[in-house]
Amino acid sequence: MNPVISEGYKPGCIGKITQLHAAYYAASHGFGLEFEAKVASELSEFCRRYIPRRDGIWLVHNPEIEGSVILDGSKASEAGAHLRWFITSDSLRGHGIGKQLLAQALALADAREYKKVYLWTFAGLEAARHLYEAFGFKLVYQSPGTQWGKVVEEQRFEREV
Repeated sequence: MNPVISEGYKPGCIGKITQLHAAYYAASHGFGLEFEAKVASELSEFCRRYIPRRDGIWLVHNPEIEGSVILDGSKASEAGAHLRWFITSDSLRGHGIGKQLLAQALALADAREYKKVYLWTFAGLEAARHLYEAFGFKLVYQSPGTQWGKVVEEQRFEREV
């Protein structure tokens, strides 16, 4: 295993990031079509308006794309930068790749002096939550919700500078 992290859009990344999310969350939480379509459409929209150095896309190659994290800085001055689509393949989980991805995304946020970075997730993803908290994120909101196509305990984490 010799994964490499690259920055920026790469052809095929929309499909691969969507596939990683769809497969993982279908198996682990029973998410289906609504979730996959949401990831694909919102990720496509983000990529259309992606501006390097305002936004960030980091991809893990091993040699195929096996992980990602995205920082959407388009509304950073009003609402904060949005950390999204953070995932690694099963084979890379637990090897420190997620920590490297988050470090790169937050380094961009810090370099751009974004005052707040936030993310949406849901209860039960303890390994991810541990990473978020290690990087200074705090749980600021929790409530049942359906934005992923199934009722889960949605959580919003924020990291303020």
